[in-house]
Amino acid sequence: MKKLVLNTVAISVLLGSGLAVAQTEPLIGVTIYQYDDNFMNLMLSEINKESANFKDVRFLMNDSQNSQAIQNNQIDILLAKKVKVLAVNLVDPPAAKTVIAKAKKHNVPVIFFNKDPGAKLLASYNHAYYVGSSPKNSALEQAKLIAKHWNANKQFDLNQDGKIQFAMLTGQPDSTAAEVRSKYVIEELHNLGIQTEALFVDTAMWNGNMARDRMELWLNDTKGKQIEMVIANNDAMALGALESLSAQNKQLPVFGIDALPETLTLIKTGKITATVLNDGAYQSKVLVELARNLALGKNAAEGMPWKPENNSILSPDIAIDKDNVEQYRK
Repeated sequence: MKKLVLNTVAISVLLGSGLAVAQTEPLIGVTIYQYDDNFMNLMLSEINKESANFKDVRFLMNDSQNSQAIQNNQIDILLAKKVKVLAVNLVDPPAAKTVIAKAKKHNVPVIFFNKDPGAKLLASYNHAYYVGSSPKNSALEQAKLIAKHWNANKQFDLNQDGKIQFAMLTGQPDSTAAEVRSKYVIEELHNLGIQTEALFVDTAMWNGNMARDRMELWLNDTKGKQIEMVIANNDAMALGALESLSAQNKQLPVFGIDALPETLTLIKTGKITATVLNDGAYQSKVLVELARNLALGKNAAEGMPWKPENNSILSPDIAIDKDNVEQYRK
């Protein structure tokens, strides 16, 4: 009888220790503002691909369906599941303060990616990070591309007044990236000696379908025929604008940011003029590596070729047009 009791205890201990081993695999909670977004869908695929290389951590992926309420609920559930790290692609950038408060309360590191919460908020929590690109640098590169093609193609100046009459499609109104990209692309054009006139400027919320509809309204406006160029805060909106232009058999120079695969193909064929590389593949790789290090209790950049600067890791912004597009097409 004693032997039976001992054996039972031994089995329980073994099972218990086996269960403990299974439960010690650190969890990393990831929320993406919307899977149904061209660029974020690309990042989702890359995150899944990169995370598959590691068996010592597990990534829990969540689609926030473009709802901050859903994202907040997902974060609460992930924290209840005792995730070691949160990785958040914000739905609404102002919600970063709430997300940091939740992470702080549980002493969990949080990595914001793609949507920058701003330096002030990052500095408010020692364990907050940002992985993405610099919206200012991407705007400066976009301006250089516009200047290059404007100066080389005199036919772009439809009314020959030496000034770009443009339509601009912007991202979310409360987005730092949208605000910075919109501001600095025009400022840099002026610094480069190019005059501009804004005919239409409005948000399309980073969305291609909304951009298509917005562009259609503008083209049918009394000032529609005066548009000489389309400047978009991202490629999804540039593609939406192109769809509307094509439907009206109209061809104008269109500039985006992101370097989505379909954009690169259209640059090669001459339908899109240029874009700026926002390297989602690199950002996804850094995100996975950073999250894994933090989840395993390591220093953020331990064993990595990149180093955080002010708790941010930024990918380079590279201008792409027909001259170099083949280097970036896969």
